[in-house]
Amino acid sequence: MSGSHQPGNVPPLALSLGDPAGIGPELIAEAWFQRRSLGLAPFVVFGGATILHDAARSRGLDVPIVAVDSIGAVDSALFERGIPVLSHEDADYTPGQPSLAGAQLALHSLTEACRAVHESEASALVTLPVAKSQLALAGFGHPGQTEFLAQQCGVSERDAVMMLAGPSLRAVPLTVHCPLAEVPRRLTVELIIHKARIVARALRADFGIDRPRLALAGLNPHAGENGQMGSEEIRIIAPAIAALREEGIDATGPHPGDALFTRRARETYDVALAMYHDQALIPLKALDFDEGVNVTLGLPIVRTSPDHGTAFAIAGEGIADPGATFAALRMASECAARRARLQV
Repeated sequence: MSGSHQPGNVPPLALSLGDPAGIGPELIAEAWFQRRSLGLAPFVVFGGATILHDAARSRGLDVPIVAVDSIGAVDSALFERGIPVLSHEDADYTPGQPSLAGAQLALHSLTEACRAVHESEASALVTLPVAKSQLALAGFGHPGQTEFLAQQCGVSERDAVMMLAGPSLRAVPLTVHCPLAEVPRRLTVELIIHKARIVARALRADFGIDRPRLALAGLNPHAGENGQMGSEEIRIIAPAIAALREEGIDATGPHPGDALFTRRARETYDVALAMYHDQALIPLKALDFDEGVNVTLGLPIVRTSPDHGTAFAIAGEGIADPGATFAALRMASECAARRARLQV
């Protein structure tokens, strides 16, 4: 382990920089600038000292950068002096203009930040937005950061579950980055049971919910209308729910997707399990866009990310809303603290 922490002290959060041309660096700077009013835990950023300095200036912020040689050097006192940055990796800062050099820095930052958390040098990982097309040019062969982090942690991709969480809703898409036409073929009883178990376990361990309530959406309009509008609910979703309930997991459904996310319905469950990507993300973003957090469940580490993209079009203009980044930092700290208590 690099450096050391006194007993009882919580290691800092590890932040990956994200694409330097996006809004990630300026949101990191904003988070540090508002650290006291927000009560944020100390964090360390992997690389990009010049980028962070310039990004802070783009928002009119005076944010010192503190180069550190080890994560163990980062404590509350040092964090008060400025943003701790580990690694001398850097790149030119040109807001809104992604580059190969920037993508390479983003990938290196992500890799090293993940390693630090996996080796318990840092308490949790917060990843800032990347551009998948740019990362592909840098040799990144994964659909997204979630799949990459699973590999880095030695976990099967099928065991890494994406949950979107905000003040109004938690939602999990059971199928993610695939064409809508493929969803019925990908849905199986086993898939639903497997991912629901991971979700229930994570809500207990990381979110402190003793008996999580899982509400499963139907795939078809009106949840299939008793087979009149599709048979997936009868053949796949309902049997999976029955099996989960036999295991003692509080699972209900299949619920019609057009009614599952109303205010009254949301009071009846802790997480909604959706059958496809947009069924989960549209309501989450409609309700909690500026506070939405992407949480990866099923990893041996805590990982969160603001639930938005690089926003190249507004990078450097000082208008990007930092709310989701603040929420991702808070959630990472809270989940890491719960895991730490369970290990005592």
